[in-house]
Amino acid sequence: MGTIAAVLVGLVAALHAYILVLEMFLWEKRPGRELSGFDAAMARATAPLAANQGLYNGFLAAGLVWGLVAGDPTGFRVQVFFLSCVVVAGLYGGATANRRILVAQALPGALALAAVLVAR
Repeated sequence: MGTIAAVLVGLVAALHAYILVLEMFLWEKRPGRELSGFDAAMARATAPLAANQGLYNGFLAAGLVWGLVAGDPTGFRVQVFFLSCVVVAGLYGGATANRRILVAQALPGALALAAVLVAR
């Protein structure tokens, strides 16, 4: 179960690294605009906000990677903390911004968190 948990944590980290790239560097380009649904003018106007969100997603990814490479008990605790942050952010985003965030962010985070807790 430990291997499955580590793979799921790694996938959630990769997802948040991908979101970082979309929000910080591709927001005004086709991939970012497809994600947001914004036209060029709105993408340009919201780019600083998206970059800020992207930076936070990068912190989540970095924390999850730290949790994977740190020895226990620190690694376990760091994974639980950052996965909990992912789930809370996904729930909030799903409730306030777009319901797709529940499936794209909260669900993977919750599955990885459950796997980490069960593997313990």
